[in-house]
Amino acid sequence: MKVYTKTGDKGETSLVGGKRVAKSDLRLDAYGTADELLAFISLLKDQQISNIHKTILSEVQDHLMTCSAILAYDFENKSVKLPSITEKEILFLEKEIDKIEETLEPLFTFIIPGGHPIVSIGHVARTVCRRAERIVVKLAEEAEVPENVIKYLNRLSDYLFVLTRRLSSDLNIRESAWKPNLEL
Repeated sequence: MKVYTKTGDKGETSLVGGKRVAKSDLRLDAYGTADELLAFISLLKDQQISNIHKTILSEVQDHLMTCSAILAYDFENKSVKLPSITEKEILFLEKEIDKIEETLEPLFTFIIPGGHPIVSIGHVARTVCRRAERIVVKLAEEAEVPENVIKYLNRLSDYLFVLTRRLSSDLNIRESAWKPNLEL
């Protein structure tokens, strides 16, 4: 099978189920951003981090592929069976968040991302996740989107935040607290 099909040369592509849509369609923006997130999570997983984090991130990659498939689905033509994001996947992230938070100092201020390339990659993944979530919420205003996809992305950004904090700690990187100038 050839990689190029030439079917998208005029700015259209097919959703899962066969419906043709413009490549500017919000649905494509949603699953394209989820794909971008998947790439950043892959980059984070490829760093020198613990095997426990790598195992969790592998599970997240699988869940994100499911989210992307759902976002690429033509809900008007439900002829193709799709996997789903269930409460199980959401609870998986919540459990991981809780485990990590137990190991961290409480946070009383915003932190400025950075301090080490690994931590920065985690923050990039987190911010791409937030963007994906915003796009999916916008898509849900005009098209069918299962609620658990939005919940999953919301929880995933929280997970990525606490993971970056854990990575900072693992690397002995001091988090940089934001100190706003409140003078008028």
